[in-house]
Amino acid sequence: MSDARSELEARLREIGESRYHHRHPFNLRMHEGTLSPEELRTWARNRYYYQTRIPKKDSAILAKEGTDTPFRREWIGRIHDHDGEKPGEGGLALWLDLAEAVGCARGEVEGLHQVLPGVREACDAYVAFVESHDLLESVAASLTELFASDIMKVRLAAFEKHYPWVDAAGLRYFRTRTEQAPRDAAFGLGFVLDHAETHEARERCVAALERKCEILWSLLDAVEAAGRQPALVPHAQVRFDEAEGRTLVVLPERAVALNESARELLDLCDGSRSAEALACEIAHRHPEAESAYPDAHDFLEHMEKAGVLSSA
Repeated sequence: MSDARSELEARLREIGESRYHHRHPFNLRMHEGTLSPEELRTWARNRYYYQTRIPKKDSAILAKEGTDTPFRREWIGRIHDHDGEKPGEGGLALWLDLAEAVGCARGEVEGLHQVLPGVREACDAYVAFVESHDLLESVAASLTELFASDIMKVRLAAFEKHYPWVDAAGLRYFRTRTEQAPRDAAFGLGFVLDHAETHEARERCVAALERKCEILWSLLDAVEAAGRQPALVPHAQVRFDEAEGRTLVVLPERAVALNESARELLDLCDGSRSAEALACEIAHRHPEAESAYPDAHDFLEHMEKAGVLSSA
């Protein structure tokens, strides 16, 4: 193996060691066994959205200039792995089994209800990256699979030890990926090492894998934020301004205007319920408003950034 090839592989593996989402605080808590059932359900429901983007990403790779018959023959297996050869098979079906096992309603998960705005943004960004970059960079971005098998083994052990209430049949996805991920990673790594022939190409591959790791972290950032319990900060006061005819949140240094729906949500923020529970409550109260759920999460995030809310 040439020095440049060996150096590239070492750099790619170091990115996984230092930046893959096995180090994200949410995953650390999952593996330590400290997540609540609600947190597990939020994660499973939102991670399914990521699962649905993978076949789309792989389809975009197959359509790229530079693919040949051997590559397509190998890569198309990834779509079969996710979609299955027939209904009820494949990674997507197995993930739905997992979602059911942690207490989600299968139809709601499959219908992509209650996908967090941050999760949707992160997952769509991955598909957009592949669509807008060349074949080499797209394959390099997929190399998080180099590290997927190890995290699946840790996760499987953690669920069996810490979450015994989860039906073991729902854990088949983890077992399946411990077999599929090494195979896929070996092919992807070989392709990248074979085709990254210049310094510029190698740098693009490194940047692509770093970007993919950022996307996975962003997904978990959104899931973790959904578990926080927002409450009005002690120095904030909510009052109705007669002159302006609107409700204000008054802070020492400024005031934030609220419309009626925002006031309704803010009144629920007493620190006893998660952001996810609050968004679900608002969506339940207003079934006519299709965007009530994501809008609630966006509002809570905006209020926290504005210093109106703090979260436990």
